[in-house]
Amino acid sequence: MKKNKDIIIIGFALFSMFFGAGNLIFPPFIGMTSGSNWLTSFLGFVIADVGIILLSINAVAKAGSFQNVVGRAGKNFGLSLEVIMMLCLGPILVIPRTAATTFEMSVLPLTSNINSVVFSILFFALTFILTLKPTKVMDIIGKFLTPVLLLALGFLIIKGIISPLGKLNNTNSDGLFVNGLTQGYQTMDALGIGGVTALIMTSFIGKGYTNKKENISMALKSAIIAGSGLVIVYGGLAYLGATVSTVYDTSIPQTALLINITNSLLGKSGITLLGIIVAFACLTTSIGLTSVTAKYFEDITNKKLKYSHLVAAICIFSCVASTLGVDKIIAIAAPILTIIYPVSILLVVMSTFNKYFVKSAVFRFSAYATLLISILNVVDSLCFSITFLHNLPLNSLGFNWVIPAIIGGLIGKFFIKEKIQNQEIDQISA
Repeated sequence: MKKNKDIIIIGFALFSMFFGAGNLIFPPFIGMTSGSNWLTSFLGFVIADVGIILLSINAVAKAGSFQNVVGRAGKNFGLSLEVIMMLCLGPILVIPRTAATTFEMSVLPLTSNINSVVFSILFFALTFILTLKPTKVMDIIGKFLTPVLLLALGFLIIKGIISPLGKLNNTNSDGLFVNGLTQGYQTMDALGIGGVTALIMTSFIGKGYTNKKENISMALKSAIIAGSGLVIVYGGLAYLGATVSTVYDTSIPQTALLINITNSLLGKSGITLLGIIVAFACLTTSIGLTSVTAKYFEDITNKKLKYSHLVAAICIFSCVASTLGVDKIIAIAAPILTIIYPVSILLVVMSTFNKYFVKSAVFRFSAYATLLISILNVVDSLCFSITFLHNLPLNSLGFNWVIPAIIGGLIGKFFIKEKIQNQEIDQISA
């Protein structure tokens, strides 16, 4: 009984860590653009978001660490990639955005009497207090904060199902699955999966579960609970969007769509409810990611940097960065995430099916090819057009790195001597 309770609590906490403000606004929009065929785009969204999350947690839990996954592409390459990912996940991009989003969507619609700087200080003071003990983080989120978030979401969704705002528009289903797939990919929820999985393991160990196989099994069960919760909530939100498919068109901003739906369903009180949902979604994400980032850097420095000091530093830096506002943070984040996210997904997928990818050269050359295309994509979007990128297969879906990755893997498999790779595998294992 205690084991099942602990699995559920950690599962709830995982749900909240992944369900940020971005996850709140994507599903209604894909529902609105899909109308009566919303299930088609919803399925694509779930596969690319929840599917990648579960695949990543499974790969990292079984490998023992994220470094054991990305390290197959080279020790230094893997460590550099992981450090950059954790910095992005932490104080540079994602954590500051939680406070900025909460201020813009939860505070400003209700009052203009609170200064953004003052709010950020209060937000990160609360984050600091609730993050100080790493073994308690998952309990704090899972026992107390997630239930409030789920109740608020449930109330909004049930109201929309009982009293739909309109009829579902009959839309052409062509391309809807692919659109949902692309939107799910763009959530980039698996970005900090290594640190998140480590926090899950630490939480279970702190509860007395020290057997490695048992720990992995419980982590995967918690991930399934979190994934199931995400699917249910995404489905409800996508349906709400579908009910206004005859009311709005694709020109409406995603945030405005959600605000309008909430206001139409619940009136002015709905804006307050939406503020609560966004605030709790962002706060739980901030607490979880602050703990994940601090724990990671404590571990890789062999505790030369103390967890409590790291939490304080992350909160202070994030507080300052959050005053830039959501739009500027997203503008900074986009090119960085475009470079590192495809590589991380590639290595997770290859690690999951590692019995088919024995040689480290396959990992390394696939990763390098993916990284090269990702960098060129950023150059293409920021500086000047690189024509051949637009002609690569799957370019319109944001997956133009897939074929180069396959080519890189084939080069590693057939043109690199096995003896060299065996030595590298031994070094990584050691």
